[in-house]
Amino acid sequence: MTDLTSVQHALQSRLASQRVVFWHDPTGEYAADLDALDLGAVNVIRVEGNELGAKNTILADHVNKHLVYRAGDVPRGTGNWLLDLELAYGVFTADKTSMLQQELGLNDPALLPVIEQHQKFFAANSRKQALEKLLSDGDDAARLRAKMCQVLVKASGNKLTDIVRELLVENAAGKSAKFDDLVAFGLDQFFWDGLASIYKYRSATPTMDDFVLWMFGRAIEDFASDAPDEFRNIRSDFNALRYDVRTQDVMTTLASRAADALDVKSKIDQRDYRELAKITIFEEVDRKVIVDLAAAVATQSVTPREVADIVRQRQHSLWSTKYAKLYDAIQSASELLAAIAALPHAIASATVGLEKYQSDWFRIDQHYRWFTYAHQTADFHKPLEALKAEVDKQYANKYLYDFGGLWQQALGPMSEWKSATLAPQAKFFDRHVTPVVKDGRTKVVVIISDGMRYEIAEQLASMIRGEDRFDASLSAVLGSLPSYTQLGMASLLPHSSLELDPDGLPVLADGKPTNGTANRDKILQAVKGHAISAAEVLAMPGSELRELYTKHQVFYVYHDRIDAAGDKAPTERTVFEAAEETLRELLLLVKKWTNANATNILITADHGFQYQDTPLEQAYYLSESPQGDAVTKTNRRYVLGWSLKPSPSFMTFTSAQAGLAGNIDIQIPKSIHRIPLPGAGTRYVHGGASLQEIVVPVIAVNKKRKSDIRPVDVDLMPETDKITTGQLAVKLLQREVVTDKIQARQVRLGLYVGDTLISDQPVLTFDSTSDDQRDRYQKAVLYLTPDADQYNNRPVELRLEEPIPNTTQWKSFSKGNYTIKRSFTTDFDF
Repeated sequence: MTDLTSVQHALQSRLASQRVVFWHDPTGEYAADLDALDLGAVNVIRVEGNELGAKNTILADHVNKHLVYRAGDVPRGTGNWLLDLELAYGVFTADKTSMLQQELGLNDPALLPVIEQHQKFFAANSRKQALEKLLSDGDDAARLRAKMCQVLVKASGNKLTDIVRELLVENAAGKSAKFDDLVAFGLDQFFWDGLASIYKYRSATPTMDDFVLWMFGRAIEDFASDAPDEFRNIRSDFNALRYDVRTQDVMTTLASRAADALDVKSKIDQRDYRELAKITIFEEVDRKVIVDLAAAVATQSVTPREVADIVRQRQHSLWSTKYAKLYDAIQSASELLAAIAALPHAIASATVGLEKYQSDWFRIDQHYRWFTYAHQTADFHKPLEALKAEVDKQYANKYLYDFGGLWQQALGPMSEWKSATLAPQAKFFDRHVTPVVKDGRTKVVVIISDGMRYEIAEQLASMIRGEDRFDASLSAVLGSLPSYTQLGMASLLPHSSLELDPDGLPVLADGKPTNGTANRDKILQAVKGHAISAAEVLAMPGSELRELYTKHQVFYVYHDRIDAAGDKAPTERTVFEAAEETLRELLLLVKKWTNANATNILITADHGFQYQDTPLEQAYYLSESPQGDAVTKTNRRYVLGWSLKPSPSFMTFTSAQAGLAGNIDIQIPKSIHRIPLPGAGTRYVHGGASLQEIVVPVIAVNKKRKSDIRPVDVDLMPETDKITTGQLAVKLLQREVVTDKIQARQVRLGLYVGDTLISDQPVLTFDSTSDDQRDRYQKAVLYLTPDADQYNNRPVELRLEEPIPNTTQWKSFSKGNYTIKRSFTTDFDF
């Protein structure tokens, strides 16, 4: 018997909203309990065969509430004298199914079998209440079951994709409680029927593990099928899960499991990497693309443009973060090898060499640094070993050695260390600082990073320009010879003359020692200046730095990461890591000084450096030792002494020829040769006259008042305004080249009707720096969801969205209008 309390509550609810309630009790099971019910001021009428009497009572009393109780069978048709009133007020029955239907407000008789079949689901008030919040007028049996599934798996919606998402999340975690609930409450077959009708997944013994394998098995071929649109729904929902940041980790886990079971590795083993580039779901594809692409780059059988296109496609891989450094390395290697192959066979003059290095050739050093650092810090090294060997060989032999020899030939006619195109480093203060501070009111901050060569400074200038309201211009000075720290640092200070000590330390500026921050501070005091270490500035609170800024007119900030790592044999292989740290710290220093009200900032270096990530071949060392009346200082890349003997192995300068006071002679090994010294490192050197050592960068930084950063313009290039199939192919154009101020843009595409999304949402990245517009086109395919079918012959909107910074939300920035014109009828309702 149904719980009497539940019956009482149900009757009280009905009586609260209507004056007359008819209660049919076919078995008469509640006849004895009727008087015990607490229903308040209600006139209880037992029909007991007197239908006319009951009817007269109801019609005569329009004030009081009446409960009309009838046990046994009810006469059919016109034999029932109360039929008109029952039709008007409805009939209450106390069986579980009917009570649940009434309690939930489900008036459609077609829903009774659903409630009857799933009585166990409704046994818990928590499930019943959760379902009641989801119910809507017009829910049919399928929708009711879908919402019951939603309650059990705790999904955000009742569409098949919502249910599947939760079950995939659970499956990826190795759990099954939610699916077990579907089984326990008799909804598993409904779920499998939905997968069969909507996704076309059919199995005699379906399981979630089997569904996962089936889904990824279709995905590797992009859900291709002989029947048009057969898999359009699973493709659309798969892509939605694949691009949703909330489920990317889940899809990664499932993809790994599926790849092993499907033996993806053997299936793709003979496929071309270009063909595989668009498959973004299996780690095995990334591994094969990396190996094959690296091999192609090593043999230069693929162009940098093709490499860039493939790397761009791989940015959308589920595994992009894991393999990003390897792709970066491959792209840098491609650019580097192509640039080396394009080098001229002669350098017309030193002036031409200095100009070309600043405009083009520095990129070779930059790409070598990027490649080497990416290789050093990647989680996997083996896939790039052959490419690294080729890059190291080409860089060291063809670029540093052979091309360095051409640069040496261009330097041959020089009798004095000076250039028509670059001002000497010793004129830095006069050329760059004095013009800023000469009025006595304007201040300047000079940041000096020990060993920051030109290509690193170029990247730093780009990073600074990439910051909102910052501008940075890059130029260069001709580094002093020898290109070592003490002379380079002294050259940057205010002075009239510089003189070398026979042992190289200290260098004297107008007779005053320049070694160490304290000595440099004394020299700067003459120009209202102050010397300070970068570490002190970085550790200083903002208020303290602002106070310090008010006390002086010129600030010299000394930073030392690169040279500190490179100059020591045990740490020289970390020099490119030190370069990355330098870039981060110098950008932080710039921001910190501007926050302290600095408006004029200069960033420069004392010298550059050479580095190759391999032990130096014996041919790179000089077999001849320097000779002279007195050799007072011998370094791997320079010699100091008196009356040094000229030699074909060395460039020889007097102090006067090098722009210095005194009578010390200077010798520099020609090209990139080293003087062998015990205990010295072999990879990192400076002191000589190579382009990498003596093109010293100068960055001028200014901060603007107005925002000057914007994303690159991206335009939709429609070829039609009709959607006639289950997918829409679109072409987009990156309107302009990405620069420091015009920044890359991530774009998400989606088809909408109002706020209803009716397609998947592929994501594209527009970051091309190519001047050729053809390189800046990208294509995408959007797959319609089942919801799209109800909008046939209706207008829809293609929205281009971009991420809202520091959130997981997106906002629309452009749109295109289409009309769905499809000739089919398919029921995709879950």
